[in-house]
Amino acid sequence: MTLQPRSLAWEGGSLPADRCSVMAILNVTPDSFFDGGRYAAVDAAVARAFEAIDEGADVLDIGGESTRPGSAGVTVEEELARVVPVLQALRDRGCPLPISIDTSRAAVAAAAVELGAVLVNDVSGGSREPEILDVAASAGAAVVLMHMRGSPRTMQSNVRYDDLFGEVSATLAACCEAADAAGIPADRQAIDPGIGFGKSPQGCLDLIARLDKFASLDRAVLVGASRKSFLGRRFGLAPADRLVGSAVIAAASAERGASIVRVHDVAASRQAVDIASALRKASRP
Repeated sequence: MTLQPRSLAWEGGSLPADRCSVMAILNVTPDSFFDGGRYAAVDAAVARAFEAIDEGADVLDIGGESTRPGSAGVTVEEELARVVPVLQALRDRGCPLPISIDTSRAAVAAAAVELGAVLVNDVSGGSREPEILDVAASAGAAVVLMHMRGSPRTMQSNVRYDDLFGEVSATLAACCEAADAAGIPADRQAIDPGIGFGKSPQGCLDLIARLDKFASLDRAVLVGASRKSFLGRRFGLAPADRLVGSAVIAAASAERGASIVRVHDVAASRQAVDIASALRKASRP
């Protein structure tokens, strides 16, 4: 079965189905692994959001809690204090793009959808606080359900799998079943294999190279590999030197049927996935 790019919908809108969408990362945190602190101030975050729009982003993903390997997390109050002012400012400025909230907490998701977010991007796949799925369902929002073994603090302590694809697929299937039960239609669900979340560098490459294995789940697939440490450990690249590698991974993901790539570098990724999508269409008449 071949993985096909597909639209991700929410009440009143959707991402395009005819190309791989680019999700721009906007971390409003002091400690994210690549851009921590750069957009922690509201004005800086808003400026970056509109810059990403000009660079060709399809959706903005706003996060207030770092999930880098080893991170301890923050209180729900701190996460709200980081994301709510940015969401309010983007609403007041008339941000034209759909907004995603990168959170695994129901209270943060609820505040975000109240302020106009249409997508909930949960690295725990709905397992940390299952009621987050009810929040998304009630709001008519889309969800991204990601595979992660353990928590951000512990996830890299065990990256050995007897059957990498089998375990990741089974976990994601269970996440989709929970979303179904909460009343979220399949066309409002995307799955994310969790690149860098409890996987070895080779495991990350294997997942990207064989995205077709997730076609049986019949959901849009998101790949988030931008600037991640597997590129450093496998190829000896510092975070500042991972732009080319990240663009290559984005293009490879688009060529293999991903519906969305989540990236720091929007302009380069936009060009990469558009070219890869055109090659995909040319090779599959």
